[in-house]
Amino acid sequence: MPIITPDNGSLTVFNLFDTVDRDGQKTLLDTMQGIIEGANYPGWRSSTLHGGLDKPCAANYIQWRSLEDLQERYEGENFKHNTVPYFSELTTTVHLLKTEVIATHLHHSLEQIEISTERDDFTVIVIMGVKPENQARVVDLFAKPDESMQEVPGYRSNSILRGIEGDFVVNYAQWESREAYETFHNLPEETRSAQARAMRAEARPLLTSRSANTYEVVFSRSATDQPAGGQ
Repeated sequence: MPIITPDNGSLTVFNLFDTVDRDGQKTLLDTMQGIIEGANYPGWRSSTLHGGLDKPCAANYIQWRSLEDLQERYEGENFKHNTVPYFSELTTTVHLLKTEVIATHLHHSLEQIEISTERDDFTVIVIMGVKPENQARVVDLFAKPDESMQEVPGYRSNSILRGIEGDFVVNYAQWESREAYETFHNLPEETRSAQARAMRAEARPLLTSRSANTYEVVFSRSATDQPAGGQ
């Protein structure tokens, strides 16, 4: 079961895909699951496939041992000449985001942040664009724990990841339900904690863009798992 932590040294890659409709999403998810079931690449640690809820899309949360291992995969002839063209046909947009986990926050009832089909998390992935000179400050703002989140109904965890290329920050969040997330997301600003208001006020002008999608985990496999049909 994949664990999100800044302590394991993993390079985390978000493969984000948009599709035209739900039929396209299903084809994409089925195809990606087949690839994950047979994954056996040097340095690959885990892949967790997410299906989009608000719109037809998919996200693959992938953990690699190192950037060098990822580059070896991306530079392979099969990946460049078969995998990339095929996914280009299945999708309308593709984003491959290389990140590292900087900080994790979790409800005190949890011991660690797990991502798998054995859980029922309502997942939100937020991509925040920043200028390279502002990335470190944005990361610091979001990485600071906010104890008031412990009292928010339905909150489970969120993880802050720094984009390796320097121009974005990711917030990967788990909630008990859509209702719990939307209730929190739509809170009037004056009802938030003083720390949250100060953080949001400083971070807002530093962002060049913000996009958010909601997901459910549909398949997950780690390198320590047996491949489908394995003995």
